[in-house]
Amino acid sequence: MSQAILDELMGILAGGAKAASISHGVLALEIEPAALLATAKRLRDELGFDLLLDVTAVDWLGQTPRFEVVHHFYSTARLVRVRLKARVPEEDPAVESLVGLYGSARYMERECHDMYGIAFRGNPDLRPILLYEGFVGHPLRKDYPKDREQPLVPYRR
Repeated sequence: MSQAILDELMGILAGGAKAASISHGVLALEIEPAALLATAKRLRDELGFDLLLDVTAVDWLGQTPRFEVVHHFYSTARLVRVRLKARVPEEDPAVESLVGLYGSARYMERECHDMYGIAFRGNPDLRPILLYEGFVGHPLRKDYPKDREQPLVPYRR
């Protein structure tokens, strides 16, 4: 991965970011949640980031805003990755869905919703994908009790 490509991308994208850095050879941009959809669209349409690799979150318990929603993108033309990070509050942990731009977001957003309780506005299907219907809580939140027992759910026939 070329430092020149990373520098070029930082020059193009950093203007709309709250912070920009290169971490572990990956351009990482901190953006406002409201800018997520527009920034992702620009990455895809103008800069050739044709793959959404992952959607996850970080729980910064005790900080405000508490959650950081993290999207990883890859450009098969440039052979480079970009990470977008948007902080959302505990009271309304939500960002816009990227399903309209990347079809694979449908499943990644469901997983993030399961594990952290992040809502993705515009995703038509946020049913549990890793957990079962009736599971209480979000197990990757730092305040989730590790010894919690879930209610038993009868088998469906």
